[in-house]
Amino acid sequence: MKKGDFHHLDHVKEQQTSKKTLWITLLLTLFFTIVEVVGGLMSNSLALLSDSAHMISDVFALGLSMTAIYMATRKPTKKYTFGFLRFEIIASFLNGLALAVISIGIVIEGIKRMINQQDVDLQLMLTIASIGLVVNIVLTIVLSRSMKEEDNLNVKSALWHFIGDLLSSVGVITSAILIYMTGYYLFDPLISLVIGGIIFTGGAKIIRESLLVLMESVPEQFDLDQIRQDLSEVEGVEDVHELHLWAVSTEHYSLTAHVFVREGIQPYCVILAINHILHTKYGIDHSTIQIEHPTILDHGEYGKQFLLKQV
Repeated sequence: MKKGDFHHLDHVKEQQTSKKTLWITLLLTLFFTIVEVVGGLMSNSLALLSDSAHMISDVFALGLSMTAIYMATRKPTKKYTFGFLRFEIIASFLNGLALAVISIGIVIEGIKRMINQQDVDLQLMLTIASIGLVVNIVLTIVLSRSMKEEDNLNVKSALWHFIGDLLSSVGVITSAILIYMTGYYLFDPLISLVIGGIIFTGGAKIIRESLLVLMESVPEQFDLDQIRQDLSEVEGVEDVHELHLWAVSTEHYSLTAHVFVREGIQPYCVILAINHILHTKYGIDHSTIQIEHPTILDHGEYGKQFLLKQV
């Protein structure tokens, strides 16, 4: 063990599947973004330009996600004792924020174009949107398979980007068909408003999930009352308090708790039993359990009430 390195668990996250997936996705997205921006400008389609703006955000999002994955492999330091796992959540928050901002911009531009309608090149619009549909179907499938192998909020945020892209491509194609059949160019900005709404929904979801982690809330899959009950049933444990559970990053959880134990019980056995429950039942491998007794350590009114119950 290196001097100053006091961790028995590595606070790192090796994500080979996610890494390969995001590299493939980033390269394909970058290529098609260029195609779609040029096509959107040439066809004068807001729906297509809305989709290309979303694709630009995808490139930004994927770049952040790749950075987060590489940061997560760095070892903890004396300053960053949890390593750099939390960068994954920061990147996800920025990705969600980018989605929300872009969607608002799309809606504003869509309203402007509904007031002042413009002609579009239907053939070019339909051709590029069809290519985009195929690309987005492929990327959505690739990311979905990666999510099944490794739970990663970054990949999840990228997946939301491409679900939005997939629906955007369908929207652009639908818009082109409706304009061709009816002659009403109003469908182009109208579809872009729908696309903006879909993108905003995905962005809001990612922002919410990342904020919950950044606020160190109890992860949704855990029931803190049930955990407290399970720990209380360990032989020798008479009370569990100061119980905290949070996620450092996806699939990396930490728990701390103070427990009152019966006099004469071996504290190491209590800690061993608690850690066994946390690992086998909840998948929590990083815990700090503090053994206490209110006659030795002052717990104020809480400790007094506990001692009264013991009489």
